[in-house]
Amino acid sequence: MMFSLNTDRQARDRGRKSLFLPVLVWLTCLSAHAAQLPVHTQQLTVGNEIWNLQVPSGMQLELLTTDLETPRLMTFLPNSDLLIGSKSGNVYRLAPPYREPQVLVNLPDYPHSLAYRDGELLIAQTDGLYRTAYRPGQRHIDRNELELVAPLPAGGGHSSRSVAVGPDQRVYVSRGISGNCSNEYLDESYSIEDRRGGVLVLDESGPRGRFKPFASGLRNPVGFDWHPESGDLYASNNGPDHLGLDQPAEYFSRLTPGSFHGMPWYQFDGRQIHRDNCIEVKPPLRASHVTVPVATFPARNAPMGVGFVPRGALDHRFEHNAIVAFRGAWGTRPGGRSNGLNTPDRHRGD
Repeated sequence: MMFSLNTDRQARDRGRKSLFLPVLVWLTCLSAHAAQLPVHTQQLTVGNEIWNLQVPSGMQLELLTTDLETPRLMTFLPNSDLLIGSKSGNVYRLAPPYREPQVLVNLPDYPHSLAYRDGELLIAQTDGLYRTAYRPGQRHIDRNELELVAPLPAGGGHSSRSVAVGPDQRVYVSRGISGNCSNEYLDESYSIEDRRGGVLVLDESGPRGRFKPFASGLRNPVGFDWHPESGDLYASNNGPDHLGLDQPAEYFSRLTPGSFHGMPWYQFDGRQIHRDNCIEVKPPLRASHVTVPVATFPARNAPMGVGFVPRGALDHRFEHNAIVAFRGAWGTRPGGRSNGLNTPDRHRGD
């Protein structure tokens, strides 16, 4: 399924100024006032199911299509077309008004996300980053014309790979470690199969592309984006599930070149960094080197896509804030539901 979140006026005259969601559980706006956003209840019918949703006041959620099979991350093209990767292997193209998906190509190894740069389409599959020449509006891709840009460790666990082009026009890819406590780290001292858990940047200076670590120690940074004004990179991160239903918090972090975010050796409990004894291997860096997240979310919410809201896309409440989509997780407290956001400072008072 795919939804768009529009202002009331935009719902009547929808264009690019909408927030699009392939799968929605709930949204959180990264700002000090996020918890105080007024909401209203909207009823939405999907098939034979009726959903009662809490939506920010002045906005409504609109169902665009149910004709997507296991959709994942999305990217807009310069002509306003929308491309969506999927776990089914399909790469979808949707032209405005985004109601009739077309299959551009079906690929064998989980095309989780895509990015577009200077006439080429970049496709992140589990085993590597691929490229092909692409013209916005093109309706078909020959899978035999895909070229491997650089391989990525495959293996089990957290098989999604996210790709995006930064403000510097470099290509960034994220991938998670395979489990809760896997001895995997983005460093050349580890074998290529075990270089996982963070965000990499593509080095294109040589005859063949190769990935170099940008930020490490992230268990599963599915979503990342750059702030529209500062140009800083931020990412969501899925915490592990071996510490109970309430710890550790999911989090949202600012990434800088060489930053270390601790996992799987360290966990952030909302107040301070702790050593996680589930892994006996000596940490590559001390706890003092761990970057503390800028915001936390309740455990077991599984943050996914991240997008900063540019000027004019939504109303002023959201401008230059980050919107984080969550899908929920397999292990939650029976009957429980999380609906809040905490920054590290505010969490100290809980």
